[in-house]
Amino acid sequence: MTKRKKRTTSELIEEPLKIPIDMGKAQRISISRLEKDIIELGKIGRREDGGIYRMAFSDADIEARRWLIEKGESVGLRASMDPAANVFLLDDRSKTNSSFMIGSHLDSVPCGGMIDGTLGVLVALECMRVIRENDIELSENLELVATSDEEGRFGGMLGSQAICGELSMDFIRRAKDVNEVSLIDAMKKHNLNAINVLKAKRHREYLSGFLELHIEQGPVLEKTKCDIGIVEDISGLFKWKVKLIGEANHSGTTPMNMRRDSFQGLAEFAHEIPRLLEENGSEYARATIGKVDLFPGNPHTVPGVTEFTIVGRDFDDEHMQEIENACRKTISAICRRRGLMFEFEELSRLSPTACDQRMVSLIEGEAQKLNLKYMRMKSGAGHDAQIFGRHIPSGMIFIPSLNGVSHSPEEWSSLEHIEMGANLLLRSILRSLAPHVL
Repeated sequence: MTKRKKRTTSELIEEPLKIPIDMGKAQRISISRLEKDIIELGKIGRREDGGIYRMAFSDADIEARRWLIEKGESVGLRASMDPAANVFLLDDRSKTNSSFMIGSHLDSVPCGGMIDGTLGVLVALECMRVIRENDIELSENLELVATSDEEGRFGGMLGSQAICGELSMDFIRRAKDVNEVSLIDAMKKHNLNAINVLKAKRHREYLSGFLELHIEQGPVLEKTKCDIGIVEDISGLFKWKVKLIGEANHSGTTPMNMRRDSFQGLAEFAHEIPRLLEENGSEYARATIGKVDLFPGNPHTVPGVTEFTIVGRDFDDEHMQEIENACRKTISAICRRRGLMFEFEELSRLSPTACDQRMVSLIEGEAQKLNLKYMRMKSGAGHDAQIFGRHIPSGMIFIPSLNGVSHSPEEWSSLEHIEMGANLLLRSILRSLAPHVL
């Protein structure tokens, strides 16, 4: 039997839509128009390897924000960008003081996919187009937000944290990416003053809620053959940069029992991680050492310094704190035993967040009306809804990721599921702001 060739992202987006969605009396989104937007925006930041390189405050990221502003203005929405580079598209026909927000982010990880974050922004745009085209009266202003640096290039989730007033001047001055590029310099390149990021704060009384559509970025929905995930909880996380300091020496002349090998310290700590999670975390606890650098990095030299990152996650803040404490104690004990010193820097910490139960129930009710197969679920990845959810009622809709893949050029979701999720978001907006049309 001939093995089927793995399809690229550009081939996947040619999949035809086969299953129409019954929206009853409500209006439908245009999947063909939405697909066109996905393809068009997907060209910004794409490189020869097929990946999207639209990291926060890169040239491609700023270009994508200009693209979105032009799209919004072309359909009569009021477009703006705040000092944190968050883009807003406002439908203010209701003339209320507050807004109900929808959206996600535009930035990507290096060599990312076309729809992580981006899909939530474009679906929100399509929903707003449908509402305006049908002259649907809303009880409140509707506002799209495309946040900046959700992927945490500079730590945390800069855009949504700025809107919610969670940032400090100390963070802004210290923020750097993994290549030691400062937030201040990255923003200055685009004539943006990082010190003004604090001015992006929006007061709670002017925001009534937030809804975000996103790809699952995991295999659960596809494996369970569910069309929709309704998020109940979003995992917290801590991200550290750790340095183990030993002694560089000749690998041939230094006996094994006389070495202060910093990498062996890391290897021992990595072996301890499953035990640490089992003893201190919940059943959902995760920890990942995702980046390691050895110095001096010579094949014939004992590593004198090992730098690595560790990201821990859990759905309960108390468990997260216990994991953090256990990691520090374990690293300290290993270093004492091996004659090492260690330094660590907390790059970011985000507490777990529960989605608003009324919003969860509202989304669930609309999913039932659309006859969608859905499940309530937890999100192991962080999202803007995690930040907004600490301040205003927030909810999240997941659609399946093809083969559970994300943060990769192979990232994709079928057009059928994109349409299902988009129409569910539209109905959820209308149920909240215009129930008379349903």
